[in-house]
Amino acid sequence: MRVAMLGPLVVRSGDGRPVEVGGARLRALLIRLALDPGRPVSVDALVDGLWAASPPAGAVNALQSLVSRLRRALPPDGPAGAAPVGSEPAGYRLDLDRDQVDAHRFERLALQGRAALEAGAPDLAGDVLQEALALWRGPALADVLDAPFAAAPAARLEELRRAALEDLLEAKLALGRHAEALAELEALVAAHPLRERLRGQQMRALYGAGRQAEALAVYQATRRALAEELGVDPAPELEAVHWPCCAATPAWPPSRAWPPSPPRLAAPRTGTARPWRRPAAAPRETATRGGRTCARSSPPSSAATGRSGGSASWWPARAW
Repeated sequence: MRVAMLGPLVVRSGDGRPVEVGGARLRALLIRLALDPGRPVSVDALVDGLWAASPPAGAVNALQSLVSRLRRALPPDGPAGAAPVGSEPAGYRLDLDRDQVDAHRFERLALQGRAALEAGAPDLAGDVLQEALALWRGPALADVLDAPFAAAPAARLEELRRAALEDLLEAKLALGRHAEALAELEALVAAHPLRERLRGQQMRALYGAGRQAEALAVYQATRRALAEELGVDPAPELEAVHWPCCAATPAWPPSRAWPPSPPRLAAPRTGTARPWRRPAAAPRETATRGGRTCARSSPPSSAATGRSGGSASWWPARAW
């Protein structure tokens, strides 16, 4: 049996026949179990995930009834010929391998593609990443986005998808497929204008397509947007793309994949809120390369940033 939830829920038996899972609550139960295939999910976690703060009277019995309905809906799987929903002393588990759930298969392939990119094999990385991204048919967990448990895993999967797309673009740039990458980057940058890795890739694609002036204009526009909307300078990774763009023959940094893990949600702050202050302006260095004047900001001092040490650790965590 296979479960697909990178889009509307699709369940198929071992021989490929579609399996109907009717009812929003039943689909939510299956998807919640499929997020952790082969591992028990406690009764408390299932009740919270399905009903949150408004569980029905006799929630445990209601959950047992749902599990019974799910077992009847799913086809037998495995040599025992039983429905793949097992019981544990404190909960239930979906008895499937991780690769039988498309979200977990996608994550495995995305990691393999990233490893190939880091190993200097962009052609292999591109093939694997395209296979991973082909598993997507729509928004993650599309059928259950209103369920109490769905927001966090759906956001994480969408972030992994964006990172895989960026890794695929990185592979195309490494293979010299600048025009193809540029066509895809235009839509992605429009959707995520402050995502600096995309902006750096856009600059490299423009430069590779012989449009150096436009590549430098992208950097200046990004620098202004970061200053106006976030109060920060470009990250060192974007600076590392900017300087080669000023040269007649660029020396790009090695292609690499950024970790795709979504940012952790910060715990709510307590105490009196302090007014936000923009960091003090940093001194700028200038240089003339290939007849063009380029400038970059030095990192602000520890007095301006409130951080100690001389490393680049002061840079805020942003979406790379």
